[in-house]
Amino acid sequence: MAWNTSRIRLAAATLTLGGLLAAYLFYRPAAVPHVDRRSLIAFANGDYVDSSACAGCHKQIWDTYRQTGMGRSFARVKPEALGGDFQTNNMFYHAASDRCYTMLARDGKYFQRRYQKGFDGKEENVIEKQIHYVVGSGNHARTYLHRTPEGRVFELPVAWYSENGGHWGMNPGFDSAHQPDFRRQIVYECLACHTGYPEIEPGADSSGHEPLFRGQIPEGIDCQRCHGPGRAHIEAAASGKPESIRAAIVNPKRLTAERQLEVCMQCHLETTSSRLPHTILRVDRGAFSYRPGTPLGDFAIHFDHQPGTGRDDKFEIAHQAYRLRKSTCFQKSNGRMTCTTCHDPHLAVRGEAAVQRYAAVCRSCHAQTTGGPHKAEANCITCHMPKRRPEDVVNVIMTDHYIQRRAPRRDLAVIPPERQETEETRYRGPVALYYPVSLNSADNLYLAVAQVKQLNNLPEGIPRLVAALRQYPNAAGEFHFELAEAYTSAGRNNEAIGSYRAAIQRKPDFRPAWLGLGRSLSRAGQHQEAVEALEKAAAMGPEDATIENDLALGYLGEGRKSDAVRALRKAVAVDPEHPQAFDNLGNALRESGDGAGAEQAYRSALRAQPDLASARQHLASVLAARGNAAEAGYHYQKAIALDSQSATLRAEYAATLAGAEHYDQALEQFQTAVRLDPKLAGAQLGLADMLALKGQIVQAITHYQAALALEAGLGAAHLGLASALEAQGHRADAILHLQNAAQSADPTAAQSAREALQSLTPARR
Repeated sequence: MAWNTSRIRLAAATLTLGGLLAAYLFYRPAAVPHVDRRSLIAFANGDYVDSSACAGCHKQIWDTYRQTGMGRSFARVKPEALGGDFQTNNMFYHAASDRCYTMLARDGKYFQRRYQKGFDGKEENVIEKQIHYVVGSGNHARTYLHRTPEGRVFELPVAWYSENGGHWGMNPGFDSAHQPDFRRQIVYECLACHTGYPEIEPGADSSGHEPLFRGQIPEGIDCQRCHGPGRAHIEAAASGKPESIRAAIVNPKRLTAERQLEVCMQCHLETTSSRLPHTILRVDRGAFSYRPGTPLGDFAIHFDHQPGTGRDDKFEIAHQAYRLRKSTCFQKSNGRMTCTTCHDPHLAVRGEAAVQRYAAVCRSCHAQTTGGPHKAEANCITCHMPKRRPEDVVNVIMTDHYIQRRAPRRDLAVIPPERQETEETRYRGPVALYYPVSLNSADNLYLAVAQVKQLNNLPEGIPRLVAALRQYPNAAGEFHFELAEAYTSAGRNNEAIGSYRAAIQRKPDFRPAWLGLGRSLSRAGQHQEAVEALEKAAAMGPEDATIENDLALGYLGEGRKSDAVRALRKAVAVDPEHPQAFDNLGNALRESGDGAGAEQAYRSALRAQPDLASARQHLASVLAARGNAAEAGYHYQKAIALDSQSATLRAEYAATLAGAEHYDQALEQFQTAVRLDPKLAGAQLGLADMLALKGQIVQAITHYQAALALEAGLGAAHLGLASALEAQGHRADAILHLQNAAQSADPTAAQSAREALQSLTPARR
């Protein structure tokens, strides 16, 4: 605690300076939490402090700021920050994904619980997560976060919305049948705009690192977010050198209008939340490395949809600066208009006081409009900056900061369906530079990356990025990694391998490149090299379930089943909500003969992701093999509802139905399977069997022959065809197929064929 004690000595020394530092004497060093803060974040080098230290000298501003939306943007869980009712009105059913949620209070802690009604009406797929943090001031909404012991933070699916007295609803991006549920991990960029400066390990906020929050996360937007690091300012105040106090801190009022606006735009300039790289950090910058007063373009580059592609009038949740910049008022202000032209960031003005304040600001430029249709006391905002529902968060209504002559001629308060992006409807076109308005030639690398990063403009973006990398051969490894990812998405695996290697050559510790290389090598069938790459990725730490899952698949490619099971068990231990790892573990255990372990793994996969069709199918298959046809059928039906175009799934279900003697239903499913995939031999065989049972021999023969054309050694098909031919009086042909069945690798079919041949031999004589 050397820093705190030195601060106390410095403060005591200033007492002899009389009124020189009178304001500072309100500061109490003991108010700084008893925590070693030598380096809150890597780039800070100890320059940042706990912002509660600001309250000593700036008590009034501190108190009013804490009541603003920014001051209440993030909080540790406590009753006054929760918003919703966790006792009585605490249940929410999400019809699209068929999941029930309950918000619970228990022993002074708060939880969000999910379950579904399963087989025989029993609860299944139950997950309960403790709420550790609340995001949002409550003016519009509150979102809840869970932190794991390892420091991973996840967004919980249900939010509380304040409109109409308050109600529960899905978080933005969760209102769909295939929603992320409890698996959406919070990245550094998310919390960078909802809180201050969390305690993270040096360098952890740079590219290629998993977001882990192992230390404290401050409550609310930090003072230093707008004023820069505060340690030098506090030490200057304690030093008795008043001339250095002001120089040691950023006051946005003393910045140019452009730099002032950028202080706000670091968080309020999200051009879109849809699948487009709205912002790309520079490769040498971390998520928390922007410093007020420096050019925002030195920290990140902002991108937008290409103008004229039908997305020019989008209105989204973080669009304050984006919409303001579209306004004629802003564009004609000659750089004088900023966010603080209307807003005092330290003081929340509401109600009639807000109306008067904003109208006065408007009249400062538009005094000539007073009179006629515009009365002096008019609320300019109502008509010219109407409240609207953001396309990406439809359960809130917010002021549109696009100052327009006339409001849109429609009811802006009607709640529309939340915007749903699919592969068919998502934007596919050029990604345009938005801010800064121009780039130097080397920054064209970023513009090229923007084309491919979210696959918006892949056909044009790949050659563009290739050309840029040729022009700048010393470009950082991250650029080569983005090219590798683009090649992977385009199905150009060999070229991806080369680019991953180029990324690693330039940045050997770039973990995502090792993971990508391992995956590409696996796809190329180079399993030994793939395992080596994935083992390197795994060794870089911290433990990562996705890497362990991929490593297990690599082991399976080499035939190392025990190593695969070990890696998969490690994956699910690291992340108990990793559905693919549980599904793969189930497959590995089932292949090893551990049916009970496989069933448990499949159920765990579904608990993590109830809409994982493969896990439903695999669980159903295990249950069917165990003779539990009823529950197997239940899961097959659920799987088909999720993946109705899978012929293999239909054929498996049909076989289970046939085993339970539900022949009509089995026939229907086999027919659908054959229609979906005529080249699936098992489906052709099953359909032939069902047709034969119904006495439709001619049709059965056609499908037996189709099955054998696809798989000549299919013993059961030879056996079935022999029976059908015998029924048609074609004994010689029947015997030929019986002989083929007797020599097949199917022991059941072979035994039945031999017995049939013995019974037919006397008749043949």
